[in-house]
Amino acid sequence: MDGLRLNMDWLDYSILGVYFLVVLGIGFAARRSIRTSLDFFLSGRSLPAWVTGLAFVAANLGAIEILGMAANGAQYGVATVHFYWIGAVPAMVFLGIVMMPFYYGSKVRSVPEYLRLRFDNRAHVFNAITFAVASVLIAGVNLYALAIVIEALLGWPIWLAIIVAATFVLAYITLGGLSSAIYNEVLQFFLILAGLVPLVIVGLASNGGWGGLVDKVTANKKGGEGFLSAWGGTGIGDVSSPMGANWIAIVLGLGFVLSFGYWTTNFAEVQRALSAKDMSAARRTPIIAAYPKILIPAVTVIPGLIALVEFPKLGAKSGDFQYNNAIPLLIDKYLPNGVLGIAVTGLLAAFMAGMAANVSSFNTVFTYDLWQDYVKKDRPDEYYLRVGRIVTVAGVVIGVGTAFIAAGYSNIMNYIQALFSIFNAPLFATFIIAMFWRRMTAAAGIAGLVSGTLAAAFVFVTSESGVDAFGLDKPLLFTFGSALTASFWGAVIAFAVDALVSVVVSLMTAPKPASELEGLVYGTKVDHGVVTREDKAWWRSPVTLGLGALALSLALYIPFA
Repeated sequence: MDGLRLNMDWLDYSILGVYFLVVLGIGFAARRSIRTSLDFFLSGRSLPAWVTGLAFVAANLGAIEILGMAANGAQYGVATVHFYWIGAVPAMVFLGIVMMPFYYGSKVRSVPEYLRLRFDNRAHVFNAITFAVASVLIAGVNLYALAIVIEALLGWPIWLAIIVAATFVLAYITLGGLSSAIYNEVLQFFLILAGLVPLVIVGLASNGGWGGLVDKVTANKKGGEGFLSAWGGTGIGDVSSPMGANWIAIVLGLGFVLSFGYWTTNFAEVQRALSAKDMSAARRTPIIAAYPKILIPAVTVIPGLIALVEFPKLGAKSGDFQYNNAIPLLIDKYLPNGVLGIAVTGLLAAFMAGMAANVSSFNTVFTYDLWQDYVKKDRPDEYYLRVGRIVTVAGVVIGVGTAFIAAGYSNIMNYIQALFSIFNAPLFATFIIAMFWRRMTAAAGIAGLVSGTLAAAFVFVTSESGVDAFGLDKPLLFTFGSALTASFWGAVIAFAVDALVSVVVSLMTAPKPASELEGLVYGTKVDHGVVTREDKAWWRSPVTLGLGALALSLALYIPFA
């Protein structure tokens, strides 16, 4: 390996070339089915649950998951599983059982559109704009991570790799819209596993199996016994966990506010469920996705631990041995040609899935929630279809610019959690109160969102997150233990401020008439559509499937308590 240059041969390049052709082929095939803007933005609401379920998990299985969680595995150890078993699965189950009936039953085309129906245009516009900003920032993270792999693969400079990668993603999203993105995400899900599973098997074998890896992590000067416990060292006032967070920050900050804020209100995910063919499929989408999500730590966290013991220099602030490079370093060390090509293809697939999810949701929100509602109303449907394709190009171009922001972080997961604390945490507070308290008013909707977002941004700038972002020597005001913990507490503070402001303002202003809240608030009639005999089977029940996912997550915690 020359630096991080992977030694690819003709077989590896052939595998990669075949993948590129298949992806473009799916884009051209999906293009033939696009007749309306609904086809382009929501796949005509026609997809089966297994397709939308796999797309749901694959859309999140991008750079944030592969590079970010492997980096966390190397930096924080087994505690990284919190991002899955408490930081994802409960929220995914809640979305399927509780929130999807409101989203799908109200026939909204996006998450911001729900706020327009529940409140008014002010909350709608604010959420649409903040979501659009967050989407291109997160797309930049995926694009930057994709550029890292291309740099390792071809030795290209980061800036050139970013532009080339963005061009390719742009091609298949512009061609086939959401359908192209979703069917490619299903393909990418299996390619990701095909690339990472051999890496885990070979890495464990070379370190004496799981027992041998445990011994080496324990003896490692950057590791120790604390690296192998999920909950050890998280006591209040006695924090020794590598993550630097006590159990309250983990449960409330990550497990409740950040997790529920992301999975239940992030349109990049909810969009996959809204494309399902009926209410039953829409509700089962996130719950089906929860089962593979539970097992993803095996191909992200374990490689991080392996990298920790294999590369003593790992953890550098810059250069080849940043935590973000754990996976590329392992690929080059362990995998022979042929398998190397599959692994690199799997990584590229993961990063493109993540970026495509954010770009496809960005173009939907911009076109429907901003352009159609406030700029150019009552135009022919073909006009909005054309706008959607133009906005796709714009989103990718902006994503290229935001990719260079992500390049400033040695651990991109710290950056992404900071973004979630600012954009998703206050939004979740607004949604959860709006869906369960009829008394919440339109004035409270916008006041809560603005105040919560500003509170999270204030914590970001004045804590460890700001140190990472602005290159400061120390936090300006607050010290939480680490940039990641700062994001957890920033999310809690944002949620609390949003909730408090929402309640106070609601008690001081008039609510909407009850007749305008039908199908939008808990306790009102929700349109479930036609319920078939098959949908009544116990094994298709969202509640049964959801409880099974929660039980499995809890059981997996036991060996790592």
